[in-house]
Amino acid sequence: MVTLKNHELLQRLLQTIDLEILPKTSDGVQKGNKIFGAAILEEQTLGTVVVETNLEIENPLFHGEIACLNSFFSKSVHRSTSDLIFLSTHEPCSMCLSAIAWAGFRKVYYFFNHEESRDNFQIPHDLKILKEVFNIDPGKYNKNNIFFDSTSIIDLINSTQHENRAMLVQDVKMIREKYKRLSSIYQQGKDKNSIPLK
Repeated sequence: MVTLKNHELLQRLLQTIDLEILPKTSDGVQKGNKIFGAAILEEQTLGTVVVETNLEIENPLFHGEIACLNSFFSKSVHRSTSDLIFLSTHEPCSMCLSAIAWAGFRKVYYFFNHEESRDNFQIPHDLKILKEVFNIDPGKYNKNNIFFDSTSIIDLINSTQHENRAMLVQDVKMIREKYKRLSSIYQQGKDKNSIPLK
């Protein structure tokens, strides 16, 4: 069951996606980048430390999570990551999961899962790489491991009995609609960009 503290966390995660990540992602998509973004938050205050979006036009390795980590470490070289939250709009790929582990983050939250990236956004590469390179079926990697706990925001919302659950569900619907529109823009223009895996 989701506690009041977790309910406040869920509200803040959704707010961060909607008001901080999505505007950056919208700008990035106009340049040909994918729709993925990330943020790092203070665990205690839930204040934003850094927000980034996909920058694959600049470098195919600069997924939203990698861009976020690069931005964080360029500003916070000596900062401990164990008391911070890593927020990803889409379930991180194998490269980003490894980077998050190497960086020392203990708590990871994501909005869309790998299957949604494939089915709703026509970006199947996360699942393909997990299968072809690591021989891992969808959803079978270890989300709770010695490095971090990776948690679906949607699963948490679905499990809550909080009185304001309907508001969270409405926020989720609104965020999904915004990403649907951005995805359409990306898909229409992706053949013009230089990203290897479009």
